[in-house]
Amino acid sequence: MSVLEIGEQIKARRKTLRITQPDLAEMAEISVNTLYKIERGQANPTIEILNKIANVLGMEIKLEVKQPKL
Repeated sequence: MSVLEIGEQIKARRKTLRITQPDLAEMAEISVNTLYKIERGQANPTIEILNKIANVLGMEIKLEVKQPKL
């Protein structure tokens, strides 16, 4: 999943929950500017920041082993 796709997922979930960017940023204890850049795919957030956002939005971060292409 690309940084842009991650940002799109976060934005879509935030909008579904009707949470504004400033409110989400405050709840996740990150800056509004950081959240803005993440949602636009212009940032390379740490796992820690993504985890904070995911916890507020009721999401989880999963790492999976890729299946080999046959």
